[in-house]
Amino acid sequence: MQEYYIGWGTLSLINAGIAQGKNRSGLNWFLLSLLLGPIATLAVVIAEKR
Repeated sequence: MQEYYIGWGTLSLINAGIAQGKNRSGLNWFLLSLLLGPIATLAVVIAEKR
């Protein structure tokens, strides 16, 4: 079960990095990713760059 948490946290960090690259709030996307996981990844990838 611990691997699940590590993977989810890593995904959240990756999403925050992608969001910052698109001039969006990394912290907000990190927190959103903790809740939604892969759905947030899809949303941040599809989002337009500001």
